[in-house]
Amino acid sequence: MNILLSPFNTKYNTAPFSKIETQDFKPAIISLIEDTKKEIDAIVNNPESPTFKNTIEALEYSGQQLERATSIFFNLNAAETNDDIQKIAQELSPILSEFGNDITLNDALFKRVKSVYDSKDSLELTTEQRTLLDKKYKSFSRNGANLNEADKLKLRDIDKKLAQLKLQFGEHVLAETNNYQMVITDENDLSGLPEGAREAAKQLAESKGIEGWVFTLDYPSYIPFMTYADNRKLREELSKASGSKAFKGDALDNQQTVLDIANLRYQRAQLLGYKTHAHFVLEERMAETPEKVESFLNELLEKAKPAAEKEFKNLEQFAKELDGISRLEKWDSAYYSEKLKQKLFDLDDEKLKPFFKLENVINGVFTIAKKLFGLEFEKIDSIDTYHEDVLTYKVTDENDNLVSIFYADFFPRSGKRNGAWMTSYKSQYIQNNTNERPHVSNVCNFTKPTKSKPSLLTFNEVTTLFHEFGHALHGMLANTTYPSLSGTSVYWDFVELPSQVLENWCYEKEALELFATHYETGEVIPMELIQKIKASSTFHEGMQTLRQLSFGLLDMAWHGTDPSEITDVKSYESEAFKNTELYPDIKENCMSTAFSHIFQGGYSSGYYSYKWAEVLDADAFDYFKQHGIFSKEIATKFKDHVLSQGGTENPMVLYKRFRGQEPQPEALLKRAGLLPK
Repeated sequence: MNILLSPFNTKYNTAPFSKIETQDFKPAIISLIEDTKKEIDAIVNNPESPTFKNTIEALEYSGQQLERATSIFFNLNAAETNDDIQKIAQELSPILSEFGNDITLNDALFKRVKSVYDSKDSLELTTEQRTLLDKKYKSFSRNGANLNEADKLKLRDIDKKLAQLKLQFGEHVLAETNNYQMVITDENDLSGLPEGAREAAKQLAESKGIEGWVFTLDYPSYIPFMTYADNRKLREELSKASGSKAFKGDALDNQQTVLDIANLRYQRAQLLGYKTHAHFVLEERMAETPEKVESFLNELLEKAKPAAEKEFKNLEQFAKELDGISRLEKWDSAYYSEKLKQKLFDLDDEKLKPFFKLENVINGVFTIAKKLFGLEFEKIDSIDTYHEDVLTYKVTDENDNLVSIFYADFFPRSGKRNGAWMTSYKSQYIQNNTNERPHVSNVCNFTKPTKSKPSLLTFNEVTTLFHEFGHALHGMLANTTYPSLSGTSVYWDFVELPSQVLENWCYEKEALELFATHYETGEVIPMELIQKIKASSTFHEGMQTLRQLSFGLLDMAWHGTDPSEITDVKSYESEAFKNTELYPDIKENCMSTAFSHIFQGGYSSGYYSYKWAEVLDADAFDYFKQHGIFSKEIATKFKDHVLSQGGTENPMVLYKRFRGQEPQPEALLKRAGLLPK
């Protein structure tokens, strides 16, 4: 019996990872597609007139076991993949894409949905029900339900190709990351590197049976080398290896894949009556139109560029004075920025790391969640996981009710893609008077413990952990009726608010003193270091802002125009970067070919949302600060109006209910030091 075919008979209904064989996935998912088709047929063939309950709700709750099986599979493909899983993903993606089209292009089903939608004003629906009805109707109308038969076939073909291309893009990037290693045999070449980075590189070399030290493109290996290694030639080698991922004209090259994805997205948008892919996407975002996004990005660019250019000039002068560097290159950026930061603030990440032992930071973020939202986290070992590194927690509220199951997966390995993300194995929803609680996961890539040291985080990694945990809270505290409106199922430019707002606590004395204690002595982080963290928080903010804006503008360049005339990925990218470029270009490097956020993940026409959400988060945190960062009153308002509500209402309505006003951009510009304080 294939365990994926029926509800899981486990404690808390968690995924039984150890009982699932890789070969179970494909037959189970194909079988569950057939089961879901029967559920859809039952809705279509219902002799009764279409109602909200027998059509919209029935559709919403269909395919639940399929949803669970696919979420387990694709989460594993990101966090613990192998050749077999990747092969199955390539086989399943077009099948699932075709099945999605079978639903949205089903005429009889659409007629029933449209019938309920057309009579919505005469129905007594709750706000959440109206939102669900609107979302269901749009899932058809925005995905081809109104097309003629020939165009429906074209749409199916485009969607099938896109599903495969996106997977292929990600596989190439992962393979390129795993294929590269820099072996160092001369200890002099390690000059400048912290002891922890050396030890991790030595341990990695030993695990591979190699003499010396091994550095890779995984962030915990790459970032310390680029930040501290004195050997400029080796920094250049590593930087070029990272920047040339999937841009070498070989079997793992993504240039054609980028062009194909951009063109297919454009063709799809045109087929559906939209000017570009960005017009299609942004119709369902707070920003609404590409014009608004571009104006938002360019307005910030205008404010940030003078500051960025000044910072760059100062950095260049500093490097020249220190080492006689006549021209600053990209592989000098982190190295000299760190040196300048140490000089200006006497603040070294290596001095901070002993205060940020991973376990202490985890306990810290849990303590903050308890103070704000009354949550308790209990580590439990009775839950099955997909890898021995994964930690599991039972999350309860003040009345000991189950809130969520939380998975935490913190260390890099060859089957895991780079970066950090939050995901879900089971959504929250209410059915048959039962509030089904969510199963939420955070996946990161932090430095593993070595033989002599625990996992010690850089301050940047601390903010990453808080960021992903903010997403997790959005998932955990969900309290909606329908799964497709629950948790992080919100407008894409609203989804970063809970994650980015939580990062603010990392800079506050009251919060840091809860968890930043020296891993050897137990000493609480000194006030002097807290002040330095605060003082340095806007260090190179102009350059950082410019970098984020450049990514947003590149995204819009790919998706806000007709890409059919583009033949050269690199020169097109260079044109998009023209107004944000500070460093000389590196001809061997290309960002687009490894820009997984927009070509594999869900950020196409949405990368601007990080900056958009920064406006929201700065304004929201300003509200907390006015009442105290642990104000129960403000935290409860944030939970009741933002975290628990998911996508049940327009996000601006939810935000104003929490804040009492629309967000003011001044809070962000002030925090970033781009306005007089």
